Parts: sequence; C-alpha cells; structure tokens
Amino acid sequence: MPPDTLPRARLKAKAIQWLAGREHSPTELRTKLQRWARKELLAADRAASHDGEAIDRDAAQSRWAALQAEIDTALEELQGANWLSEARFVESRVRARSSGFGNRRITYELAQHGLSLSAEETQALAANELERAQRLIESRHGGPASDPRERARQQRFLAGRGFSAEVISRALKRQEDPR
Repeated sequence: MPPDTLPRARLKAKAIQWLAGREHSPTELRTKLQRWARKELLAADRAASHDGEAIDRDAAQSRWAALQAEIDTALEELQGANWLSEARFVESRVRARSSGFGNRRITYELAQHGLSLSAEETQALAANELERAQRLIESRHGGPASDPRERARQQRFLAGRGFSAEVISRALKRQEDPR
C-alpha cells in the first residue's frame, strides 16, 4: 500500500537542496515541490499497482490534498527558520537582472512570482536605469546608430530587454550626442 503522504522532512530536505543552489520565491518553491511530490506519489502508486493492488482514485485525491497541506506547512517552517525569504529572493533577482534588463522586465519577473519591489528598491533601480541602458547598448552595438534602420534595431533591442520608451530615447540621444 502506498504511503499516505510524503513526510514533511523529505519535503523540507528537497526544498533545502534547491535553496542551497539559489534563492527561490515561495510560489516557485511550492510549484517545484508539488511537481516533485506528484512524481513521488505516482511512483509509489505504480509500485503498489505492480504488487497487485488497484489504484484507488479517491485515496489518491485525498493523499494529494494532504500533501498540499504538508507542503504549505513545510514552506512556513522554512520561512520561519529564514531558509526561505521573499526579501532575499527579490534582492538576488534584482542583482542578477539589473545589469542586462530594464525596470519593466525586472518588475514583470517579480510579479510572476507574486512579489514586487518596495518604493525604495523601485527608486534605486530607476536611478540608474539610463546608465544601464547606455552600457548595454554600447556593449551590444558598439557605437551610435549609423542609419535609421540601425537605430530602430537598437530601440527594439532595448525594448525587448524591458526598458521604457523614455529611457530608450534618452539613451540613444546620449549615445549620438554624449555631451
């Protein structure tokens, strides 16, 4: 007979293994734990069915519901022990993305994780967005655009990286007239 649910210790150990590699948002870690746990439960169900037992769908559903509660409890314990921190995740994501992406892209990625920047973080990121755009366009394209087609290419490149239209315009103007 398959186990009723995975022990919380196994869930926490797997989560800590992932957290040792890099910071995760609670939403991301919950999704990864659910995916991993589902595979574990399916493997246990398959092993039980090979022993001649039929898979009870209702029992599988109740095990899944119990597992969700175990995952939530494990995540709360990890947050309580400061293994899992939204603030650290935001800080690491901003640090990793700020050199190559604009504020829009960074904000969008954080929103996908159910997180947002504080007012101070937003202001700090906005303070150097123009310089980041200029460095990025300089490293990618070398110099000012030689024709309108090249300028449009540079604009699309920066827009794809999440820079606002205003920042793109100012960065390209500064590149053409560095005064």
